[in-house]
Amino acid sequence: MNKFCTFLFVAMVAAASAFAPPMQSSKLTAKTSVTAFVRVEQPSTTALKMAEDMSWEGEFPPSKVLGPIMSKMPSSVLGVLSLFLLATCAYSCGMSRELYSVPGAIADGSWVKWYYVLGSFMGPLAWGTHVACWIQRKNGM
Repeated sequence: MNKFCTFLFVAMVAAASAFAPPMQSSKLTAKTSVTAFVRVEQPSTTALKMAEDMSWEGEFPPSKVLGPIMSKMPSSVLGVLSLFLLATCAYSCGMSRELYSVPGAIADGSWVKWYYVLGSFMGPLAWGTHVACWIQRKNGM
């Protein structure tokens, strides 16, 4: 229990230090001793500079929100890709269900196959490509 509490404490300190402002190294801080308190000036805060504005007005966004690859794909390719990913997900879930019903498969875990687990993750990708297809179709591609 003591090791677990120590682990939790170290994890919390590490997580909290991720949000601490970065220290600026200068000649003054390099020459001071470890016990001395050094006042470090905070860097000026500036707004984040985005590459492009991704906001839009209207029913559908422009194609640029899909990124550099999908924005150049026609909607027919995205539609076929979406159907393929959905079929892969459905096939993987169905085959996993058949393996689940084999007698004794639950006891030893033999019904879990990595390729069916991987195939079952294609559902969210199918939804994403479906939305990308809709965006491209609305934009006339």
